[in-house]
Formats: sequence, structure tokens, C-alpha cells
Amino acid sequence: MSTPSGHLRTRSLRTRVTVIAVAVLAVVLTAVIAIAGTLFTVAAHRDVNNLLADRVTYARQLARTAATPEGFIARIDGRSVRAQLTLSDGTVVGKPLPPSESEARRVIKLRGTRAWARDAEVTFSVDNRLLDGVQSRLLWGMVITGLCALVLTAVLLLVGVRYALAPLDAMTALARSIARGHRGERLSPQRRDTELGRTAVAFDDMLDSLEGAEARERSAQQSVRRFVADAAHELRTPITGVQAIAETLLQQDRDTPVDEREQLCVLLVQETRRAGRLVDDMVDMARIDAGLTLSPSPTDLLSLVADQVARVAVIHPDIAVTVRGDPVPLVADAGRISQVVANLVDNACQAATTGGSVAASVYSTPGWAHLEVADTGPGVAAADRERIFERMVRLDDSRDRRSGGSGLGLAVARGLARSHGGELVLVDAGHNGPGLSGAVFRLDLPLPV
Repeated sequence: MSTPSGHLRTRSLRTRVTVIAVAVLAVVLTAVIAIAGTLFTVAAHRDVNNLLADRVTYARQLARTAATPEGFIARIDGRSVRAQLTLSDGTVVGKPLPPSESEARRVIKLRGTRAWARDAEVTFSVDNRLLDGVQSRLLWGMVITGLCALVLTAVLLLVGVRYALAPLDAMTALARSIARGHRGERLSPQRRDTELGRTAVAFDDMLDSLEGAEARERSAQQSVRRFVADAAHELRTPITGVQAIAETLLQQDRDTPVDEREQLCVLLVQETRRAGRLVDDMVDMARIDAGLTLSPSPTDLLSLVADQVARVAVIHPDIAVTVRGDPVPLVADAGRISQVVANLVDNACQAATTGGSVAASVYSTPGWAHLEVADTGPGVAAADRERIFERMVRLDDSRDRRSGGSGLGLAVARGLARSHGGELVLVDAGHNGPGLSGAVFRLDLPLPV
């Protein structure tokens, strides 16, 4: 718990435990001494009463046999119990204790057979000085013993608590070691079901999480640096082309053939579009990384695919593009899903050679909507099936730079699919129809519950 100023109280735990334990022991010893003194007093009173009762009984028996009052007093008077005999004529034999020094008194009438004992009265007094001395010595002995016990307990606690808190010192040493850069060290407790064991496990879990987050951050930073470097390299090519074409156009004179100028203008537009596509893909990738905001609405996957197939059929009249399947209603961002479909269909058309074909199939399984796009291109090697979805990755065969792609298309498409709770994968070819032995990409999207 923090103090009002916000600082954690970090007094010595060893001192705290020792002080608390000694304080508790002091309270217990005080209670024990008080209880012992009370019990001693009660027991002493009971013993005094029993002693007086015994002396009374003895005095009555002795009154029948004692010849003289002096002999009676000599035999009845003792060290701790004093007796005084008062005869019927008022004569006093014996000296009782002063009232201030007596613990208890008892007066009895004698009914002896002797003449002196008739109507005589005996007063018994108990000397409490012996009991007071015993009680005082007992209490002082208990106090001294208690103080010695407190001192010994404090010393043993300081040593014992230091040993008991050794695991905390180990945690402190490990934390400082990790702070100095020694990663990977752990406490690894022998027992996990104790308080310190659970604390050590939680400490190790925290270190795993922190080091994992640190590793992911380093990996992300490396990815960002690599992505920026690759993007800069990719942008340099179209920008250099635009600059060269623009300079060529500026250097041409009026005698330059119109066909040559138009060709340069077409090249300028192509390079500009290439740079624009790269910038658009980079923006989409950044939005996906930051958490893309979707606008889901009811739509039909088959109609979205049909629109994109119709578009590429115009752009690629030399490629047979077909779509089949049944309407599959789903709730998704239609614009973003169309972007994924367009990427898949465009890539398939670029991979298929002239006279080739591309087939898009829409179907559903329990809880999922699926789109498979297959082409007659050269396909993708098994080793590249996951690498093809990485950023700035383009293969070295026919699925390469013919379109001037940025290498971000499939990464953006997978990111958009995952933003919808779905997935984009490359599956085995050969089951989408005769002759479609190229790559087969499958888009999986969850259906509304």
C-alpha cells in the first residue's frame, strides 16, 4: 500500500518481522506473568485457609490433653502460624503477629476438659512475609526469564528471518542481473505450492512476458526498418523512371515525332501509377498494423467476386476468367473484401499466361464462407507458401515484376482477411477443375451467427 505521497514504505522487512514477533511475545509473557501471579495468590490463600483449619483442629484436640496454657501455646505456636491464648479470667498467653503483618486471623473458643481451657479463646495469625517473599521471587524470576527470552528471541529472529527471506534476496539479485542485460535467467522454484514458490513463479512469468514483449518489439523494429528500406528501394525505381521520362520530355524539341512523345507519356503514367499503388499499399499496411477500422454491413460474397471477375475480364481479354458458386450472405466491410478479391484475381491473371484461365469458386461450410481463386500459372513452390505473404516479397519466376507490383498485395490481403476474423492461405492445387494446376488461394470469412 502506498503512502499519501505515493512512495512505497520500504522499511526493513527483517526488522518489521522481528519487532512484531518480539512485541507479540512480550504481550504473551506479560499475560503469563500476570496469570501466574494471580494463580499463586489464589493458591496461597487456599493453602493458608487449609493451614488454619488444620491448626484449629489440632488446637481443639490439644486442649483436652495439655496440662498448662503455656504448654498448649508452646505446642500450637509455630513459625508461620502464631497463636495467642486468652483465658476466661483475661490472662493472655503468647504473642500474635501485629495486624499489619498478618495474612489471616481466626479466633476460636476452646471447650477442653482442663480447667484453664474452659471458656478460653485462641487467636491464630498467619505470617505472610514468607509467602510474599516466595511470590516476589517467583515474579522477579519470571520477569527476568521473560526479558532474557525476548532478547534471545530477537537475536534468533534476526538470524532466522534473514534465512527465511533469502528467496527475496535471490529475486532482487536476479532483477538487478536482468537490468544489467543478463537475459534468460529465471528463479525456477523447487516447489510451486508455497507462498514464495507462487511468488517466484509469478516473477518468472513476468520476466517471460517482459522479455517476450521486448523480443517482439525488437522484431517489430527490425521489420519496420526492413520495410522502410524495401519501400524506399521500391519507390526509388518509379520515381527515378518518372524523373528520367520527365527530363526526356523536357529536352525534346518540336520536331520530335508525336508517337515517341505519346509513348513517353504512357510510360510516365505507368510509372506514376506504380508509385501510387505502392503508396496505397503502404498506407493500407500501416492502417492494418494500427488497427483497421471496418464498416461491416450485410453483403453477398458471390456478388463481390462476380464484380471483380467482370472487371478483370475487360482488362485481360486474353484470359478466361470464370466464377461459380452460390450466394453466400455475410456481414463484412464490402469495400475491404472487394479489395482482397481484386488482389487475388489480379494476381491470378498476372500469373496465367496468354490463353490461360482463372477460376473463382464461392462456397460455404458450417460457420464459414470460402472463396478459392485458381489459375493455370506456374504455381508456388512449397518452400514459398508462407513467404509469399510476407511484406516486400516477390518470387523469382512468373509471379514477379510483370505488373510492377510492390510485393505488399498479398500481405495487405491477408491483413484485411484477419481483420475480419478470417484467413487467407495458399492451398494445394488440382481440385478446382481440369487444367487448373497453378496456385490456389483460399479466403475464409466467418459467417454471422
